[in-house]
Amino acid sequence: MPIHLKPGREKSLFRRHPWIFSGAIQRVDEEPASGGTVDLLSSKGDFLARAAYSPQSQIRARVWTFDDEPVDVDFLRRKIKSAIHARETWNLKRDTDAFRLIYAESDGLPGLIVDRYDDVLVLQSLTTGSEFWKETIADILLEETGLSTIYERSDADVRELEGLQPITGLLRGSILHSPLTIHEHGLKFTVNLAEGHKTGFYLDQRMNRLRVRELAKDRDVLDCFCYTGGFTVNALAGGAKSVLSVDSSADALELVSGNVASNGLPAERHARLEGDIFQLLRKFRDEGRAFDMVILDPPKFAPTAAQAEKAARGYKDINLLAFKLLRAGGILVTFSCSGGVDAGLFQRIVAASALDAGVDAQIVEHLAQASDHPVALNFPEGAYLKGLVCVKR
Repeated sequence: MPIHLKPGREKSLFRRHPWIFSGAIQRVDEEPASGGTVDLLSSKGDFLARAAYSPQSQIRARVWTFDDEPVDVDFLRRKIKSAIHARETWNLKRDTDAFRLIYAESDGLPGLIVDRYDDVLVLQSLTTGSEFWKETIADILLEETGLSTIYERSDADVRELEGLQPITGLLRGSILHSPLTIHEHGLKFTVNLAEGHKTGFYLDQRMNRLRVRELAKDRDVLDCFCYTGGFTVNALAGGAKSVLSVDSSADALELVSGNVASNGLPAERHARLEGDIFQLLRKFRDEGRAFDMVILDPPKFAPTAAQAEKAARGYKDINLLAFKLLRAGGILVTFSCSGGVDAGLFQRIVAASALDAGVDAQIVEHLAQASDHPVALNFPEGAYLKGLVCVKR
């Protein structure tokens, strides 16, 4: 079914950007099925792309292909095989048995996230297009990976914008061991597929966790928003003098202690604290506490650019307090995973935080998501994770 764009609104497609917003559409011939395939035509009737239709989303169409080719089982198989082959080329299994297999638009499969945790695949369907083809995609995934189990975690908030209800549970096969244990750079972690954040673990931080391990030796470390302890465990494995893990979830902190113990790390060097991070950072400041390394890995403050101003205040608050808690020569490892806050804005926020804290600091490294979360050059929105390593002078 064709969708006709307004004059001049095809420019983004010429740049091969995969999204068409509702305001760009002149008319829709008939009403396509939710998630069904549509042809995007210029105002003159020229073919531009083939896309999935989302009648309730502001992003009304997401491009499958810019070529005049059918979107069918063979098409999906080619895309999935290409994504799997790329991960094999990067030799991820050398370092871990848990990694992202398919990263949505960046792999040419809009709205589809697939993570592999050892012998279990975890699938997130975030859009009507991926939902429309979900059963077919599940069959292809098992055929191409040789695995038998897919757990679905289609419970992200963005599904509501697509008019979709949250869905979680087994999609294929069965899980024999729950929770799962995964391995990363010689360490092991417990993963709760059913209730954990995202698909169970923050796979995108894999290389950044290793970097923290390399920097943590002989330091007193404060790990904020620690979740299940990826940075905590790596800091201890790197020879940190002490690590204080802070999170608002008691259940997450239990998993932190379990991960510390299962890796044979010294429990006497580890402490945990449950509470609101903003309040605890102020409390530490008022008590005159100090650390050699502070890690800030907060949840998403600004999913969209419209929320960036409010998010900026939150990021500035925690980074300002972190700078105040650092000893001279101390390291701040700070992140934003908010899509509405780009790298330039995040750097300006951290700079303003240092200024207001009355400290001099240097950026010594820029951090980003791991290579199994690639960023397509025609889709810069895929670069969501921004990280800075700063040294207080």
